[in-house]
Amino acid sequence: MRRRCPRLAQGRRALAGRLQAKVTPLLIARLGYAHRGRSRPGQGVSGPAWALRLSGATPSITQCSSAARLSKRPVAGPPPQWFMPGTGNTRTKAAARPLLKVKLGREGDPARIGAVRRAAPQAQLIVDANEGWNETNLEANLAACAAAGVTLVEQPLPDGRDALLGRIARAIPVCADESAHARDSLHTLAGKYDAVNVKLDKAGGLTEALAMAAEAERLGLKLMVGCMVATSLSMAPALLVAQRAAVVDLDGPLLLAQDRPEALRYEGSLVHPPAAALWG
Repeated sequence: MRRRCPRLAQGRRALAGRLQAKVTPLLIARLGYAHRGRSRPGQGVSGPAWALRLSGATPSITQCSSAARLSKRPVAGPPPQWFMPGTGNTRTKAAARPLLKVKLGREGDPARIGAVRRAAPQAQLIVDANEGWNETNLEANLAACAAAGVTLVEQPLPDGRDALLGRIARAIPVCADESAHARDSLHTLAGKYDAVNVKLDKAGGLTEALAMAAEAERLGLKLMVGCMVATSLSMAPALLVAQRAAVVDLDGPLLLAQDRPEALRYEGSLVHPPAAALWG
């Protein structure tokens, strides 16, 4: 007869519990609508994300306004031409959007952001420097953004070389992108960033993205929900996280030549909820 070692059995149970906590696809997060006036602090739900959504245990996804990406298209010479994916590249269409995300990160950015502001005087502007600024031009670029009424600057300095952000006065909120990946990276943002860009691709999926969003809110960081270039199937779960975000940038499918069947419906800056045929 085999004799069991109580200590070994206890260790196995503890290990099994830890593994289950990591691999079971549970959605354990506070799903709030704070910016819509429907926050329910302290309430939590659990279960597979798709099951919760179908059973009505989570708030249903509503349409949200996404930033329109504005990038500088390379041309042979002046004047600079700006390109907005999915629109046919008309300056009038870009100027009419309520929220524009301007991709910068090179010398001469103050002049560029000034030109965008003159062309789109009513739009809310956010700037993505893509780690392209440095300690020499950071303050001048931030000052130019402030003068243009920019409301958020995303990742101005390279990841790992962003300490200066904690030593200067920031006239505009600064958002971490490349400097933030999953929950365990959020504590490194203290004093340097005011917001964090949560992307399902970086976080590892919906469950971790929701947990990351909750932890960011606990730390006092504003939320931006972004994406990589991907199909509507990748954007659909991100819309669930976007319900609680101050800034939404989910235009990934617009950068593709072809999206999936039953794709998300984009109308101007509005992204509509996914159809059941696309995601649960």
